[in-house]
Amino acid sequence: MTNMIKKTQRLMELLGHEEIPFGVCYADDKPDGYGPKPGEIFTREREIAGKIDWQKAFGNFTCLTGSIWLARKKKKAAWISHEECGCMGGGYYSGMYQPYLETNILYVSTGIPGTHIEGEHYLPSPESMRAFMDDCAPPLGTGKYCVLKPLGQFSDAEPPLSVTFFVRPEALTGLHTLTGYAAGRHNAVVTPFGATCTSIIAWPLVYEQRGIECAVLGGFDPSARKFMKTDELTFSVPLTLYRKMLDAMETSALVRETWAGVRKKVLRSGRAWGEEAQGA
Repeated sequence: MTNMIKKTQRLMELLGHEEIPFGVCYADDKPDGYGPKPGEIFTREREIAGKIDWQKAFGNFTCLTGSIWLARKKKKAAWISHEECGCMGGGYYSGMYQPYLETNILYVSTGIPGTHIEGEHYLPSPESMRAFMDDCAPPLGTGKYCVLKPLGQFSDAEPPLSVTFFVRPEALTGLHTLTGYAAGRHNAVVTPFGATCTSIIAWPLVYEQRGIECAVLGGFDPSARKFMKTDELTFSVPLTLYRKMLDAMETSALVRETWAGVRKKVLRSGRAWGEEAQGA
């Protein structure tokens, strides 16, 4: 990991990007950081039996992207577990339980009949939402907690499964270009529908499980935009592809004259937002 951290710092220097990326892993011990309080246990069996107190569940709602936002500020970890979930969607997308809940299907699409919950209308029908949930189902987590923390807090004994940058479009241009160069494919970056935590956790693992080497661009979830900087998106890469990107960066477009011109805009963007980037 020492070599990876060193190369990551070099990549950040080339990009003109300040914030170290986060990694995703599973662990049995609760990390020092931010996560939901104990609450409702989300399972299909409890849902069918009517044992889930939905008033309590929505009242104790904790967005995983919100926990990540706090972790980014404090350089700590964000986490979620099955017993301390906070969000039925976040628990599913992080591999804490399967199968998904029918309540989630209705909530994200057309709303829950017989209640005041109109639904988010992010997809047009329960059928379209079920197709999405079936498609993005991540492998079940290998530990009690799904943990997201700064890359520098990982070790050789505990490497991340994937790496996520929180980045604005100018620096994102560099990451996007480098991904295609490292993968040797023009379609190495994808932008599937999903919550922000889906893009950070579920989709990278799902594509990797299918043998598809790609990065996932995310952060388009309207519900989670309040936990991200203005104009900021997420860029998540499975570890195997990320290593290829680090190995390829010194021969990529990031060391060419054209990128030097773009990097000046990266630095201007940082100054515009009061965030002085490296080399500014």
